[in-house]
Amino acid sequence: MIKTFDELLEHVQSLGVRILAIANAQDEAALSAFVEAKKLGIVEGKLFGEKPHIEAMLEKLAPDLVESVEIIHCPNDKMAIHEAVKAVGNRQADILLKGKVKTSDLLRAVLNPEFGLRTERLLSDAFVFENPQRPGNKLTIITDGGVTLKPDLEQKIQIIQNAVELCHLLGNPMPKVALLSAVETVHPKLPSTLDAAVIAKMNQRGQIKGCIIDGPLALDNAISPEAVRIKGIDTPIAGDADILVPPEMEAANMLAKSTTFWAGFRLGHVIMGAKAPILIPSRADTADAKLLSIALGCVVSKNGEA
Repeated sequence: MIKTFDELLEHVQSLGVRILAIANAQDEAALSAFVEAKKLGIVEGKLFGEKPHIEAMLEKLAPDLVESVEIIHCPNDKMAIHEAVKAVGNRQADILLKGKVKTSDLLRAVLNPEFGLRTERLLSDAFVFENPQRPGNKLTIITDGGVTLKPDLEQKIQIIQNAVELCHLLGNPMPKVALLSAVETVHPKLPSTLDAAVIAKMNQRGQIKGCIIDGPLALDNAISPEAVRIKGIDTPIAGDADILVPPEMEAANMLAKSTTFWAGFRLGHVIMGAKAPILIPSRADTADAKLLSIALGCVVSKNGEA
C-alpha cells in the first residue's frame, strides 16, 4: 500500500511514461508542474494553446524542452480545451491537466459526449492530503470539494465509490469511509445524518462494496482514536478514516483547504469518474501539489478509466 507521497512518487516512476495533455498551456503553474514531472520521467506532454506564448514560457522554465515537446497551436481558449479533451478521449493522451482556462469550461467539455471522455459515472474530486501524525497510512482523502454542489443520496454513493476506487489503486484494499456531520447520532432535522445512516446500512448489507463505511460521525471521531475512546463511540472507523465525506461541496472544500493553509500538509487531487483522470489544480496550489496531482493522475490512468 502506498502510505506517503514520497512512496507515490517512487511508485509512479515504475509505471512507465504517461502522456499529459494541457488545455491552454500558456500557464506558468501548469507548465512548471509538467516540467517537474517530465524531469522525474513520469510524463511526456501535448501542450495545447498559443504556441508562441507557450514556447516563451518554456524558454524561461526549461529551455532544453522547447524543441522536444509537442505544442499544438490553438488560437483561443475554446479550441485549446476541445482539442486537449479530444486528445485524451481518443487515447492520444492519458491525463488531462487544466491550464489557463476556467474549471467550469473544461468540465463542460469533459461532459460533452462528442469528445469521448464522459461515462455514466458522476465526476468527483478526490483531494488527498498527507498527515505525518497519522500512524500507518499517512494519506487521507476528502471528497467532493470541487464538482457537485449539494449531492443527493445517490450522488454521495457515487462520490464514495470514486474515492474508494482511488484508494484501491493506491493499494488500500478496504478503506475506512467516514460520513461527516456535526453530531454522531441520527437527527431528523439534520439531513446529512439521515443520508449517513442509510449509506452506512447499505454498506453493512453489501450494497456498497470494497470499503467500510460508518456515519454520521463528527470530524474528531473520524480522525482521532483518542476522541473515540473518550466519547465511548462504537465505530469500525475508530478515528482512523481513509476517506472523509462532508455533507456538501462547501464543507468539503473548506475542510480540504484547512489541511494545507492551516496545517501545512502536502496535497494532491484528481477528478475521478471520466474515462481518464482530470486534474484541476487551484491557482493557489504549490508546485509540489501540482506535481503530486500529476502523480495521482499517473496511478489512475494505469487503470484505463478514472
